[in-house]
Amino acid sequence: MNKNLAALAAAGVSIWLDDLSRDRLKSGNLAGLIEHYSVTGVTTNPTIFAAALTGSDDYAADIAALGDVSTATAIKRLWAKDVQDACDLFADLYASTKGFDGRVSIEVAPGLAYNTDQTIAEAQELYGLVARENVLIKIPATIQGLPAIAATIGKGISVNVTLIFSEERYRAVMDAYLTGLETADAAGIDLSTIHSVASFFISRVDSEIDKRLSNIGTDAALALKGKAAVANAQIALAAFDEVFGGERFAKLAAKGANKQRPLWASTGTKDPSYPDTLYVADLVATGVVNTMPEKTMMAFADHGVVGTPMEGTGPDGVQVLDALDAVGIDLGDVFKVLEDEGVSKFIVSWDNELVTSVEKALAAAK
Repeated sequence: MNKNLAALAAAGVSIWLDDLSRDRLKSGNLAGLIEHYSVTGVTTNPTIFAAALTGSDDYAADIAALGDVSTATAIKRLWAKDVQDACDLFADLYASTKGFDGRVSIEVAPGLAYNTDQTIAEAQELYGLVARENVLIKIPATIQGLPAIAATIGKGISVNVTLIFSEERYRAVMDAYLTGLETADAAGIDLSTIHSVASFFISRVDSEIDKRLSNIGTDAALALKGKAAVANAQIALAAFDEVFGGERFAKLAAKGANKQRPLWASTGTKDPSYPDTLYVADLVATGVVNTMPEKTMMAFADHGVVGTPMEGTGPDGVQVLDALDAVGIDLGDVFKVLEDEGVSKFIVSWDNELVTSVEKALAAAK
C-alpha cells in the first residue's frame, strides 16, 4: 500500500479516481489502484467517457450487439455497463463502509442541465440501467438542477451533485438534499439507504480568478494568485459543518439519514508553477472526498505530504475572498462564468466527440 495515499486516507479523506474506462476494468488497473493506492471510489463525466470510448476498440463488440437503437440509448447502455462493472468491483468496499465509499458515478446527459423534468426522468432511467446500490447519479447544480436533485433524493436514489462553485449555490444544494430526505421520509423510504456527495470544483476557480488578477496587475492583486480555490473550499466546509450540525438535519439523522459529504473535484493543478499536489495536500478534512486524476494521484503517491486539517479555517477563507473583492474581483461573475463554461464544455464533448463516434460505430455495425 502506498504510504502517502494511506496517510491521506488515515487523515479522513476518501480517495476517488476521476476516471473510468473499459480498459481500466479489463486490464486490472482499477483493481490494482484499489489494492495498492487506497482508491475507494470512481467518478466520471461525459468528457471522460467520450475519451474512453473514442480512444479504443474496447466497445466495438458491444456496439455491434446493440442492434437498431438510437444513439442516445446506445450511449446510456455502454456507459451504464462500465459503471455497473465498476460497481461490482467496489461491492465489498461499499458493504464494509456501509455505503459511504465503494461508489461509482454516472452523469445525466449534459444537454439536460437546464431541464428539471428531463433530468429527473433520466436520473431514474440511469439508476435502473445500472441497477446497483452503490451507483451515484450525477446531477449538475444549476438552478434547474436543484429541484431535480431534491426529487431524485426523494425517490431514494443516491446523488452526486456536480459543478458547484460558490457557497451560495452549495447552500442551495444542501437544502435540496435535505428537502429530498424529508420527501423520502414522508414516503416511508429508509433514509439510511440514501447517500450523497456535493462536488465542489477547485482548480477552475484559481484558473479563472488568477487570470483576472493578472489583468488587474497590482501588487495587492498579484499577491492573491493561487489562494482563491482553497479559500473557497474552506468556506464550503464551514457551511457544511453549519448545515449538518443544525436542527433540521438532526431530526433526519435521528431517523438514520446520512450527511451529504463534501467532494473536492477538479483537483489536478492546472498552473505548472503551483505544486502538483496543491489541491490534495491543502484540502484535508475528516469525511471529505477528493476525486483526482490519475496523474495527480500518482504525484501525491510519489511526494505528497498531508497538510494541516481544514476544520475551523472558514474565517481564513472569508478573509481571502474579501481581499479578492477589495482588489476588484467580481466573484458572482466568476462563479457564473465557471458554471456556464462547465456545462458548455460537457455539452461540446458529448455532441462533438461522444455522439459523433457512437453514430459512426452504429452505422458501421449495420
